[in-house]
Amino acid sequence: MQPQIRVSLKILIAIKLPLLFQLSPVHTGSFGKQDKMTVVENRHADSEVAPPPKDQLLPVKWYRSTFFNITVLGLCNLSAPGIWVAMNSLGAGGAASPKLINAANALTFCLMVVSCYFSSAMVRYIGIKGSLIFGTLGYAPYAAGLYTNNRFGTEWLVLVGAALCGISAGVFWMAEAAIAIAYPEPWNRGKALGYWLTYRLSGQILGGAINLGLNADRNEAGKVSYTVYLIFIALQAVGPFIALLLSKPHQVQRKDGVTVKLEIDKLPSFELKETARLFFTKKFLLVVLFIGQAVFAESVFFTYLALWFSVRSRALGSFLGGIVAVTAGNILGVWLDRTKVSLRFRTRSSFAFLATLQGACWIWATVLVTRFRETRPTYDWVDSGFGHSFAIFLFLTLSFQLNYLFLYFVIHHLANTQDEIIRFSALLRGTESAWQALSYGITSLPLFAEVGGVYFNFALWGLSIFPAWLVLKDFGSHAAPSLESPIQEVDSQNFGSNSGEDSDIKKH
Repeated sequence: MQPQIRVSLKILIAIKLPLLFQLSPVHTGSFGKQDKMTVVENRHADSEVAPPPKDQLLPVKWYRSTFFNITVLGLCNLSAPGIWVAMNSLGAGGAASPKLINAANALTFCLMVVSCYFSSAMVRYIGIKGSLIFGTLGYAPYAAGLYTNNRFGTEWLVLVGAALCGISAGVFWMAEAAIAIAYPEPWNRGKALGYWLTYRLSGQILGGAINLGLNADRNEAGKVSYTVYLIFIALQAVGPFIALLLSKPHQVQRKDGVTVKLEIDKLPSFELKETARLFFTKKFLLVVLFIGQAVFAESVFFTYLALWFSVRSRALGSFLGGIVAVTAGNILGVWLDRTKVSLRFRTRSSFAFLATLQGACWIWATVLVTRFRETRPTYDWVDSGFGHSFAIFLFLTLSFQLNYLFLYFVIHHLANTQDEIIRFSALLRGTESAWQALSYGITSLPLFAEVGGVYFNFALWGLSIFPAWLVLKDFGSHAAPSLESPIQEVDSQNFGSNSGEDSDIKKH
């Protein structure tokens, strides 16, 4: 695993993920007739926009609505990464030992960073919808690899499946992030993110429920029943067909009459340069550690579950962890959409809560894994000491979901223009992949699997808080530089051009 770890570290340092399409909102009063509109380039001000009165909302076709399309996106998420999460939430992909599975996951995330880098070329040729469809194709082979490993002891297909998953998943992550941010109306964005991510965790809940039903009598350590993987393979195989139901960006009908445009606009060389420049800006570099402490945790708590709990306890953890995370994530999404509360207070209160919760969890986990390294337990739900040892897994799962959703909120407010929000989204997903490649790589090592992963994540959390605060404290502040950007009136007929040149823009 040492070469993979070195690769992931190099990727983390040199990451520059271009997403060569840009989002251009065009006001169409009746979904076809374009006129001039006022575009708020300031991402902070966008979050202060309250929903208009109902009599000002435009009627939409249900199958072109943002709700329907976010539902389709969510079902794709359930079928592809959701089932992937379901398998990992069983602890090490349901295997008896986490070493091979963590190594395979490290390979997946390394390749995801690479596939993210080249995903823009695919958008140019087959569009954002085609990219989403392609992104769902590699997940089923990985599940097949886990099946053959579980039943026959085959290892090579696990690694081949992980590679195929990484190639397609990077494209999927890019596409779903852009769609999730671009499609919803501004006043529904937080709730839409929570709703969309619910489907990801629904995979974990479904997988846990299936596995719990099949393994309810297994109170010992070991691997899960291979029958579980046949169900997972079938669910992941339908992903491409679900993605066919997604509306293309220009077909989406928003209730505010804004047409979504996701297309390549500028030359690749320009986008590469701009994306690299944004990565090295102070405001993004200051949140890189915060992104890391959030997503690094996934391999840590799934490995924790695999090492110290019985098969049926792992299934119970998958099921209950998904439920608590879904509930908390949707509550946070509603809170972040509360435009009656100032953006400043929403940001600071959410950050304070998340930082405190995460810190408390790592203190708790540090005490437990230090003890477990000496006592070597295998907890079942009938054993003494199961409750406090199992509860930390639920809290870490909940905290992961809250941090995951909050990161989209942060990235949305780092950007000052529509171009930047797409580039920052690409940087977020690529940085997440790099951190998770590192995470799964080092937790494949026995010492890090048992205690080192928790210690490292605890330290990473401590190092990330102050740099992140330096960025977040300005959200909603009149002193924030992004609040000084002007509101611009845009001629929509020029705004959507592909020339790469500036449209006719008149400052108020």
